[in-house]
Amino acid sequence: MNDWSEAEQCVERAHEFFELGRWDDAESELRAALSLNPYQPEWHFNLGLTLDAAGRHADAAEAFDEASEHDPNNEQAMLMAGAAFLRADRAELALDRLSRALELDADLVEAWAFRIDAFASLERHDDAEEAFYQGQQIDPECADLYASMAESLLDQGLTDKAVWCLKEAARLNPALPRIEARLASAYVQTGRHERARQMFLRELRRDPGDIDTLLDLGDLLFEMNRLAEAREKYSRVLELEPDNPDAHAALGELYAHAGAEAEAIVEFDLVVRLDPADGVSARRLAGLLLRDGSDEHLARARRLIEGQLRTLRVDPDAMDADAMHDLGCLLLDASRPRDAVRVFEALTCDKPDDALAWHRLAVAQFETGMVEEGLASARRSIRLNPRSVPAMHNLAVAHIRSGQIARARYWIRQALALDPDDPPVRRLRGVLITHAIRRGFGRVGGLIAGTPRLAVGLFRRPVRYR
Repeated sequence: MNDWSEAEQCVERAHEFFELGRWDDAESELRAALSLNPYQPEWHFNLGLTLDAAGRHADAAEAFDEASEHDPNNEQAMLMAGAAFLRADRAELALDRLSRALELDADLVEAWAFRIDAFASLERHDDAEEAFYQGQQIDPECADLYASMAESLLDQGLTDKAVWCLKEAARLNPALPRIEARLASAYVQTGRHERARQMFLRELRRDPGDIDTLLDLGDLLFEMNRLAEAREKYSRVLELEPDNPDAHAALGELYAHAGAEAEAIVEFDLVVRLDPADGVSARRLAGLLLRDGSDEHLARARRLIEGQLRTLRVDPDAMDADAMHDLGCLLLDASRPRDAVRVFEALTCDKPDDALAWHRLAVAQFETGMVEEGLASARRSIRLNPRSVPAMHNLAVAHIRSGQIARARYWIRQALALDPDDPPVRRLRGVLITHAIRRGFGRVGGLIAGTPRLAVGLFRRPVRYR
């Protein structure tokens, strides 16, 4: 048997494996064929399709590029390369390939739909709108254009216009993948939860095994406080895909919300084992383990927190603001305020207008004994958010501990004017009332010595948001 015949047989077997969903086997056969004859553009194209189906979108884009190199006039290869790069979150490369596809075929309306998605992912929404109208000039009845434009509108918060676009997409092509579910997601953003629930159910009647729709419906039911129904949807996902990390994470959140922390720990532990790169679940698990307080769980929590710190040290851009807030609070809960100071200092450097970050930095500084720095951070927090009662509370505590009663009284009055029923502030006011009574009895000296000790006893740690 010559190499050509052997390669052809490999391609035939690859096609059979592809039809069976055996992506790894299909890839192996196609690569074997290409090792014998690397100049067949259709085989590179088929390899791209296989890798894309396996979720390896960046690798798929490279295979489509190879197909284009061997067949420069193949606009479909350029189109698919653009789509694969888009799915790999590499929008700039996607736009380049889509432009090259349009140079080969200016009437390729699918390329305009993908360009809308690429521009939207780059937050270039004006360009997305322009691409929508250019695509409409080619095919005003293209449902994909409306569906893609809806995503851009949702990103901008223009939910009513997005709903209209999705309705048009559904009218033009009722078979568009997950169109009912996408419309339901838009209804969720408009607060029409019951209507969204109905739309998700309609999508599931069409495709009962759609995992994304089951997860989205579970999340909606969770938000509607229909916990038993939400749990049923997440469990259904795990029946279809037992190792689905999103379903385990969702169940973990549900159990934590219901107060079943032991079950939540089990679910988040599974997520971390299935996807060690899932920082959100690692931090949620660490928080639950710290609250449990057993020696074994505390040791595991510390390892998880240390892992998150290593991630941040290696790549300071690895965490967004929410993740850094969570990590800093975990460090405070784990009695590591100095590390928390470093995290919140980095956050305030990156987000100088984040009042909550300044407040939490003040908490960490107070806990490390950096009183002057903590006072400065707390004042900065209040300048950014003049209604921050916890920051005012912490300023009052710091002033009481240093014997500056007049300043403490000022901040307590300010806090009570904003929230007369805040329990920590009301307790602080009680401290000052005690001060006034003692002074009235002529025991000023004893008060000055005793008030800081009383404050320390009542308020061992500064108040912070969770």
